[in-house]
Amino acid sequence: MNEVQYAAARIYAPRLESHFARQLTGAQSDAPVPDAKAIEALIDAGFWASLQREEGYAPEISLALLPPDRAVHPMLLAEPLPLGPRALARLAPAVERPGIHLGVWRAGDAFHVWGTTRAAPSFCFVLEVLGPGLLVVKHRIREESAKFRNVAVFEGEQVKLVTRRAVDALDAPALLRSLLWYDSSALLDDGDDLLLRLAVSMREHKRGGTLLVVPAGSEAWRDSIVRPVAYAVRPPFTELADLMHRTPEERQLDVGRVVDALAGLTAVDGATVITDRYELLAFGVKIGRPDGRPRVERVALSEPIEGDTVAVAAPLQLGGTRHNSAVQFAQDQRDALAMVASQDGRFTLLAWSPREGMVHAHRVETLLL
Repeated sequence: MNEVQYAAARIYAPRLESHFARQLTGAQSDAPVPDAKAIEALIDAGFWASLQREEGYAPEISLALLPPDRAVHPMLLAEPLPLGPRALARLAPAVERPGIHLGVWRAGDAFHVWGTTRAAPSFCFVLEVLGPGLLVVKHRIREESAKFRNVAVFEGEQVKLVTRRAVDALDAPALLRSLLWYDSSALLDDGDDLLLRLAVSMREHKRGGTLLVVPAGSEAWRDSIVRPVAYAVRPPFTELADLMHRTPEERQLDVGRVVDALAGLTAVDGATVITDRYELLAFGVKIGRPDGRPRVERVALSEPIEGDTVAVAAPLQLGGTRHNSAVQFAQDQRDALAMVASQDGRFTLLAWSPREGMVHAHRVETLLL
């Protein structure tokens, strides 16, 4: 397609060009600085490809804007393909597994798919096609990391640009700070990585769920739980905690299996409780309001995207019973974190905010796609 027909691609390409130029300034990376024309072309092709069907399946593709001579061990096509929705849809079954990118680069005024690569340099422009009309722009944060940070989410006519400016570094949950702070030395390689993986896995089972993270060694959280607890765990189950004592190489072998098993417990009606040392204490628990504690009347609500401001809302505006009970828990247990996944894919971090003087609900599904 020679003409860009997805309007959002043209509107947001200059802002994304500026973002990547800032990130690549002074960075030690082989990634080229993407210009607005290239960004437009990839987003436009990705959007229209997402609406195609190949043998009944919607394409799931990852595109990396990278010349083949800067890729590590690339697989080169003898004849590069023109960048277009039909060609992308046909290639999708071969590259839908995680970690495989279609390499895209320009030839004159046009763009073509030259093959595949499993490694994208830090701050390389990557576009993931996740579903019909759903695209995510992202990049890696450093060469040795396989993790990506989301920059923008395109969903039809709605576009969200991720920002960190509105997040108070001292007031936000550690997981949110780690997700947003690109220059943080506390990158997602330890405990926060496990919480991130748990959040992603909770969204993936699509049943909704609540995970409560409470201080290790404290029993105060039990005051907010209806007894008896149907699925208490004694002694605490430590398989996830034990991963923290392994080398990164050993941890990588088992972390997916262990995280998915624990996240699966959140699909059971009720909440799952773990300590901040990742020990499983109970699942399927019912949250109650301790005697004498006030009912939550309002919460602060925000999303880390450009143009968003902190609003004050009633708990019912967050969702149903699952959200309301988690808000009450976060108010009564101010050292705890509540992570709530909805069946529709929304994901909320709930924690007491000393600055706001109330529970702060952080909508973070944009960061988890």
